[in-house]
This record gives sequence, structure tokens and C-alpha cells, in this order.
Amino acid sequence: MKIIYLKAIRIYFDRLIPKLHDLGYFCFAETAKKYVSEIFEEIEIQIPIQRHRPAPKHFDKYGKEMKYVVIRKNKNTHWYVFFEITQKGNEIIYKVRYISNNHAIAQYL
Repeated sequence: MKIIYLKAIRIYFDRLIPKLHDLGYFCFAETAKKYVSEIFEEIEIQIPIQRHRPAPKHFDKYGKEMKYVVIRKNKNTHWYVFFEITQKGNEIIYKVRYISNNHAIAQYL
């Protein structure tokens, strides 16, 4: 099993760290960085074991026939991870194409 992230995903999270700190969600930049790292750790754990839900048509602009899983960080915030699944030989490859949270995309799910 392999999980690949589009470059845009890495850029999004690199920008999210200072944004979370600047907006006051975290008092320290290091805490915001840890939060983002934990999201990536959860993705690595959850993608292969969670039930994959079909992505709504709204998300076709990021890729066709995508699936998604939900990462629950706390009682208020859930992250939605959208990906394509391919297989190369015996290896399953998850290509993460889009990530957002319930505060931004709940109306589309």
C-alpha cells in the first residue's frame, strides 16, 4: 500500500500552519504544526481501513470517481480526504487529490 499526495495538498497544509496560529486556533506555531502532522498520520492509518465512500459529483473537478474518508480531529472539526485508488501489480495506491474540512465543504456532502 502506498499513499501519494498531490503537491497542492502539501502546499495547502504548509499554508494552514501559520493561518491556524494567526487566527488564534493555536497559541503556538509548534502546536499548529503538530495538529497538521497528526492529520497526515491519521490519513495514513485511516485510508486503508475506513469504508470508502463515493465522492459527491461536486468534487469531480478534483478527479473522477473519487472516494473519501472522514478524519475526526475533535467534536467540531472533521477532515474529508478525497482520493483515487489504483493498483500496480499487488500494490494498492491511494492518490490524495483534495482535502478540506466540514467548516468549508459540509454543504456539498
